Parts: sequence; C-alpha cells; structure tokens
Amino acid sequence: MNIKPLIDYFNTLLPLNEEEEQFIEKIFKERQIKRRQFILQEGDVAKYNTFVVEGCLKMYYVDDKGKEHNLQFAIENWWIGDLGSFHSEKPSKLYIEAMERSIILQIRKEDQLQLFIKYPKFNRIFRVFTENALINIQERILQNISSTAEERYLDFLDRYPYFFQRISNVQIASYLGITPEFLSTIRKNLSKS
Repeated sequence: MNIKPLIDYFNTLLPLNEEEEQFIEKIFKERQIKRRQFILQEGDVAKYNTFVVEGCLKMYYVDDKGKEHNLQFAIENWWIGDLGSFHSEKPSKLYIEAMERSIILQIRKEDQLQLFIKYPKFNRIFRVFTENALINIQERILQNISSTAEERYLDFLDRYPYFFQRISNVQIASYLGITPEFLSTIRKNLSKS
C-alpha cells in the first residue's frame, strides 16, 4: 500500500510521529479504481472519506432531467466525499466517479472517530480541512450569484490550471453551470481579445 502521499499530506499540516504513521497505515485502505468506476452512487450511504493518491475523480448530482451537475473534482493529494451522507449515515444524492484510473485511500467513519480519540491532533487536522472546504463552498456560491460566466471561467482557469489537461470542456462547463456551447463561445471571445 502506498501510504506515503497521505503521511506527507498530514506532515505538511502537523508533523506525525512513528506511532501515528503506523496507525494511519493500519486504518486506511487502498483501492485501485478503473476509469468510470463509481466509489459512491445516489442512494448509497457514504461509508468512506477518500484521499486521492493518484488519478482524478468527480462528484456530481443528477437532476430530474438526467443532467449532471459537477460539484467537485479531486486529484492527487485532495479529499473527496459526500460529507453529509458520511456523517448522517443517510443515503447520498450524489455520485463520485473516477475520470481516470485512480489509486485512493479510504477511511471508514468509525476508524476516523477512533483516530480523533486516540490522536487528538487529527481532530484538528480534519477540522482545518473541513473549514477550508466550507470556505471554498462559500466562495463558489458567492461567485455563482455575483459573477458572469466568463468571470467564473477565468477564475477557474486561475485557481485550477492543472485541470485543463485532465478534464473535458463538457465537465468544466457543468462545474461552471453553463452549457458546453456557451463555454466554447466564452473561450472564442477570450482568444480574440
């Protein structure tokens, strides 16, 4: 199991000792995921919090008309999961799917709680992680209600330049809440200016 990227991630936040590293290795499970394989589907309870070692995943919602709405992408050293379902143990309304062949590390809720009890520094690490996720969600909501589609696209380009080699324009348009055709128009207009 390749636990080193996760240990390195934690060490950037708060240094771990050998005992903590061994416990991490014991409670996280590695999975190899094929492209287009789901790690969560609507109606399932999210049983894991997921760290991406290698690859790219997306989390999305499918509306009543069958249209996908991308909520999040996750690449190396990012976390992904339906936190609402994970904590409430209620069925998810979301899907999480691999966009590339991926290697992930997953932790079950009961193991995560045990980690917090046994090593309180992880409670702090996950709190900071959750606070940062909340801040990003608030910024995205504010941007969606106050910015033009072009401004949202330019912000996405600025924040996530590494996604453009890995994610299709259709997926980006879904994330931005616009049609692929409108994204194409925006890109054409920007290239002229």
